[in-house]
Amino acid sequence: MNNLAYATIAQLRAALDKKEISAQELLTFFINRFATYDKELGSALEIFDPESILNRHQNQGLLNSVPGIIKDNICQQGRITACASKILQNFVSPYDATAIERLKKQGALLIGRANCDEFAMGSSTETSAFQLTRNPWDLSRVPGGSSGGSVAAVAAGLVPWALGSETGGSVRLPAALCGVVGSKPTYGLVSRFGLVAYGSSLDQIGIATRTVYDNALVMSIIAGHDTKDSTSRNVKNLDYTSGLTGKIKPGLTIGIIENAINAPGIDPQVQALTEQAIQVLQKLGATIKRVSVPTMDYAAAVYFIISRAEAASNLARFDGVRYGYRDESAHTLAQMYAQTRGKGFGPEVRTRILVGNYVLSAGHAGKFYENACRVRRLMRAEFAHIFKEVDLLCAPTQGIPAFKFNTFADDKLGMDLQDYFTACANLADIPALSLPAGFTTNNLPVGFQLMGPYLSEALLFQTGHAYEQATDWHTKHPQGFE
Repeated sequence: MNNLAYATIAQLRAALDKKEISAQELLTFFINRFATYDKELGSALEIFDPESILNRHQNQGLLNSVPGIIKDNICQQGRITACASKILQNFVSPYDATAIERLKKQGALLIGRANCDEFAMGSSTETSAFQLTRNPWDLSRVPGGSSGGSVAAVAAGLVPWALGSETGGSVRLPAALCGVVGSKPTYGLVSRFGLVAYGSSLDQIGIATRTVYDNALVMSIIAGHDTKDSTSRNVKNLDYTSGLTGKIKPGLTIGIIENAINAPGIDPQVQALTEQAIQVLQKLGATIKRVSVPTMDYAAAVYFIISRAEAASNLARFDGVRYGYRDESAHTLAQMYAQTRGKGFGPEVRTRILVGNYVLSAGHAGKFYENACRVRRLMRAEFAHIFKEVDLLCAPTQGIPAFKFNTFADDKLGMDLQDYFTACANLADIPALSLPAGFTTNNLPVGFQLMGPYLSEALLFQTGHAYEQATDWHTKHPQGFE
């Protein structure tokens, strides 16, 4: 093959099967790409040595010998799982996450740990304790977050696939900003066992790839019931690639969320490119229906409260007692707690913990947390009602194109609102798929998303694949990573 860097999983598997390239050669090729390009890009916190990668590799399966990278909050046995935080920078996981276990059984080569926002808290990958990750389309801009390292590595052709995690849009948002495909499954479809918890009722492992087929293939491997996760749905494993015919489902109706496309502050080019994508879907035979989802306007606020409340609870375990960083200068237990957490956590994580404890505190829980949960229930009911009228929903993935570093350094609200279009899917537990929609006049990627009812991944992939076959945005690659 002439251009391995941007080959799909299917193309790489075909080359391996025909013995045009060996597993060792393919692994060496991608490791060398990280060595060449990642000093500037900053997508990986660690690339493992080739021998250790191959020793953990099973010579069989759908991903046999195809390298991918894993977000640093998903446990890999015998590897550091730091969550891009100083408090866990030397923590070695004693077990594999279920998703990792399943990938290994299918022969995947897990090449390293991808950078991310600390404990997955951020929308730009600027809060990592260790390094910045840059957008491969413009190195002066962010890749989105929190799964920015995973997505940037795929967009730059350093790996053909990557795992990230979603709490409020952390795979779809960077996928849109970097011009690739990003998926968030139905809550409970992919096991959370081994995913370090941020917001337990929101978190899901997601996938970044350059094509819908590749995304559906990886989803087919990692999805399915897991007895080790109490929130796992008891559903059968499916082959999500089987319905990718290049055509949409006959009679498909797609609801266009008007209050999203016309949201205040949305970039006009994002708006225009989303409308162009809708026209493509209409030409493919979809019936387009304009709808309103009023509760979506409250999604960012509800997400802000619930995610921080759950973060405060989940991160209480990182106290210097059992594992992770401990401040040894403390003289009392109280000092050890305070100094360990003060030095081990970055400012974004500390802020979210403080807010979480505040909204859960006596006198405030009713006003904030309980009200947020009520609105979340209304949101779920509203989505369920709308899905009786339409098969899928369509909206922008992002409000603005990739922005320059420190754009929101003094505007915390502006940064939090980057999840405005994506958080509703996490709150409603529904699946979503972000797809490339084109480029702005200064060559920055734009994405739009399709959302469906519970367990509609097969329909999302079928529709997304048909759209992809009718466009060529997935064939575009950033300059400078040849």
